Amino acid sequence: MVRVERSLEETIDGLRFKPPKTTHGRRTISLPGNVVDILRDHRRRLIEYRLALGMGRLGDDDLVFPMADGSPYSPDKLSRDWGHAVRDRKLPAANFHALRHSHASALIAAGLEIVTVSRRLGHGSPAITLRVYAHAFSADRDQAAAKAIEAVMGARA
Repeated sequence: MVRVERSLEETIDGLRFKPPKTTHGRRTISLPGNVVDILRDHRRRLIEYRLALGMGRLGDDDLVFPMADGSPYSPDKLSRDWGHAVRDRKLPAANFHALRHSHASALIAAGLEIVTVSRRLGHGSPAITLRVYAHAFSADRDQAAAKAIEAVMGARA
């Protein structure tokens, strides 16, 4: 599980943590087992790195992906580094925020109900999710709906 409890904002005065935009933005979501394994391995390497530099162990509240000194990445730097990684690997151009949209679209394509998708994204209402991702619902889903109604009506006939 991962808890989303704060967001990072870049202001004229520098970086600051703040609560998510809405109360729904504060949430806990499940992670796939393989992602948990990758994150555990990442944490182990980060601890080794910090110990080698004499920085000590990580605390429970330390960042998962900090700068070398433990401070947060600025959103602009993260976006730039992401862009370089995409370009260097000759991947299709996509900004970092597109990962959020890819995640939501994949969940919708997998047939998850909109309430679950909305909660994972931290939207205040499934209506927001529907408005943003209406394009992700395919004609196949409409045909599946027709078959479901046919099955219910056929069972009652």
